[in-house]
Amino acid sequence: MLRTHTCGELTLSHKNQSVTLTGWVQRSRDLGGMTFIDLRDRYGLTQLVFNMETDAALCLEARKLGREFVISASGVVSERSNKNPKMATGDIEITVQHFEILNESKTPPFTIEDNTDGGDELRMKYRYLDLRRSVVRDNLLLRHRMGIETRNYLNDQGFIEVETPVLIKSTPEGARDFVVPSRMNEGQFYALPQSPQTFKQLLMVSGFDKYFQIVKCFRDEDLRADRQPEFTQIDCEMSFITQEDILNTFEGLTKYLFKKVKEVDIQTFPRMSFADAMKYYGNDKPDIRFGMKFVELNELVKGHDFKVFDEAELVVGINAPGCAVYTRKQLDALTDFVKRPQHGAAGLVYVRYQEDGTLKSSVDKFYTEQELKRWAEAFDAKPGDLMLILAGTTAKAHKALSELRLEMGNQLGLRNPDVFAPLWVVDFPLLEWDEETARYYAMHHPFTSPKPEDIALLDSDPGKVRANAYDIVINGVEVGGGSIRIHNRDLQKKMFTLLGFTDEDAQAQFGFLMNAFEYGAPPHGGIAFGFDRMCSLFGGSDSIRDYIAFPKNNSGRDVMIDSPAPIKQEQLDELKLIVNLPKQL
Repeated sequence: MLRTHTCGELTLSHKNQSVTLTGWVQRSRDLGGMTFIDLRDRYGLTQLVFNMETDAALCLEARKLGREFVISASGVVSERSNKNPKMATGDIEITVQHFEILNESKTPPFTIEDNTDGGDELRMKYRYLDLRRSVVRDNLLLRHRMGIETRNYLNDQGFIEVETPVLIKSTPEGARDFVVPSRMNEGQFYALPQSPQTFKQLLMVSGFDKYFQIVKCFRDEDLRADRQPEFTQIDCEMSFITQEDILNTFEGLTKYLFKKVKEVDIQTFPRMSFADAMKYYGNDKPDIRFGMKFVELNELVKGHDFKVFDEAELVVGINAPGCAVYTRKQLDALTDFVKRPQHGAAGLVYVRYQEDGTLKSSVDKFYTEQELKRWAEAFDAKPGDLMLILAGTTAKAHKALSELRLEMGNQLGLRNPDVFAPLWVVDFPLLEWDEETARYYAMHHPFTSPKPEDIALLDSDPGKVRANAYDIVINGVEVGGGSIRIHNRDLQKKMFTLLGFTDEDAQAQFGFLMNAFEYGAPPHGGIAFGFDRMCSLFGGSDSIRDYIAFPKNNSGRDVMIDSPAPIKQEQLDELKLIVNLPKQL
């Protein structure tokens, strides 16, 4: 090794020892007769000291070192006179006797410090420099630990890690596939997997009753802060189990990770039906760190000549405690918020429950104070509270009020990032109807089993069938989801028929799976956690990009290596592909 110690481990216990450190020059300070250099590696920082009085030549050479020069420095560990309690090595410094430049560096395009002056695109272009910053490095260390502890837990539970193929068959259901042309099979294509779904089911047929994999998956979809074209899942499957077994096992994994990685004890793990999640929170991933449940008002508000309410499919609201003091300007801002195109509300009705017990609303023209009191009773409102009400179709009212509830949670400081409130959402619909294509789509995927008690409805009323499916939600973020799978060929065939597959289409795309079901497929089910999302949740960030070593930007581009990029005509000819190439190639 070129070093005897790292830049993060030396303490006063090493005083007077001769050591050699290697790393990057973080910063240099010349103070007349002394030069100080902070040397950095991935373990931390150590201060190097050069003294003009004891070795002027060495000190002058040290002053030529630029930021990010890679050096080796040898010297003696000394106690610092001005200790730095913010540094792990803040009690000591190295009195340098010799140093060597291992490599010079150009001046970086941004400062390699926690509070950098580089913007997102610049730092992504020079991601290898951004990764030198401790805040970014710590994110990847968290990711590393999450992976290690996940493997430890699942190994202790008897799971076997199995790698599944990356070059597979394209399927039109779900998100768009990334496709890969095959040179040896002209005119044919592989797809990159959106999930190892069918392979892990085949592993259950093979008798591997507990499988897991921390696996790359790919989806060609529009990007957000919590999406990337390639992402990582903790993918798991089990045989001879019920839904309860799955929930208990992976509730255990979640509690284990919080304890090991965050030193947080998760005590309760409530369960909520999809129907209740939509009724009381307006979405299927509710943030239950705070209240403000939805209250439906149709029976109380219709028939009073207020056209907005009379013509609405749903009138629904929330009660914001202590917010009756909101000014007209603040209420106008909330109205503008719900009217944003992404939220879609036409307007906002409010009722102030004033401290003197009177009620003032934006619809006093249509409703008496006695009628408003009945609203307040429905909300269980108290003097000082503010009721916020929306109207419209059920879908639009739910969406807009859900966003408003979260906004009020933010404004009132109720979404504490240091508080974690997980829950299971269960009993999803098996199918959802699409008016545009006039057909059903699978709410999760085509291999999800219906609830046994609902199977008879597949023939008479498919829209009412509930799925044996479950999502794990933490602080309003869906971090994982799964289901009990269909393991019977006839039921799987019926499911494909409901989804609009012809027998020929089903056989062509999934015949291998249905054929496998004829050879003793056990009852099985599983779950997949979004590993990137879990890491960002544990790290307190909204963006999964912060926890991926080399992420793509919002256009799906890697600006560091400039990908995707055109390929040369010779490669296209080999693949028998015709593409309109840019002129520069």
